[in-house]
Amino acid sequence: MNDFVFPFHGARLAARGSGALWWAEAGLLVVSDLHLGKSARMARRAGALLPPYDSRDTLARLEAELDATGARRVLCLGDSFDDLKAARGLEADMRDWLLRLSAGRDWIWIEGNHDPGPVDLPGTHLAALQEGALSFRHIATAVRGEISGHYHPKLRLPLRGSTLSRPCFLVDADRIILPAFGTYTGGLCTTDPALDGLMLAEALAIVTGHSAQAVPMPRGRSTPRQRHHA
Repeated sequence: MNDFVFPFHGARLAARGSGALWWAEAGLLVVSDLHLGKSARMARRAGALLPPYDSRDTLARLEAELDATGARRVLCLGDSFDDLKAARGLEADMRDWLLRLSAGRDWIWIEGNHDPGPVDLPGTHLAALQEGALSFRHIATAVRGEISGHYHPKLRLPLRGSTLSRPCFLVDADRIILPAFGTYTGGLCTTDPALDGLMLAEALAIVTGHSAQAVPMPRGRSTPRQRHHA
């Protein structure tokens, strides 16, 4: 898998085709919006029946990233579970899987808007994390050097008369927004005003897939955020 490597506030980061962010110097793998248990939540609340394999697929891909990078630290940027019932109702084999993945690693759960973090699982539970010049939280604020998730950004690509939608990172000089790592997570198009208003005019969209590819972030009709100089 080919990464897209870029500097960000003194750190050398790699956007991976999986949707994970890798900070090799810190041994830190960052993922956002796992939304474990989403198919169960949809069945419970709306009656929509999806194949209940999303959580297993998500954890399998996460394990593959841990094996590939050798990460000794893991940071989950919020909404790790789709809701509190999903966290409390985690199946025994899934819990064992998470315990095995976290064994011997520094595992950090950041609070999301869907859940406050799985407090009965090993790891550190925080609202936000400051690591040197980098600030990690679930939802973007006005802080520079910020890495967040929440919006599940996606890029629409024209393909043979139709449109292909792919999860993507959004990166500018001030912030990074990660794609959702979980299966069945949906997403928000880069042209949406919510993302237009967050990202600087020169922002990149780094498309996930077999290799991470960067393109200028497609914009909507709103005016991109302008950088304020001191």
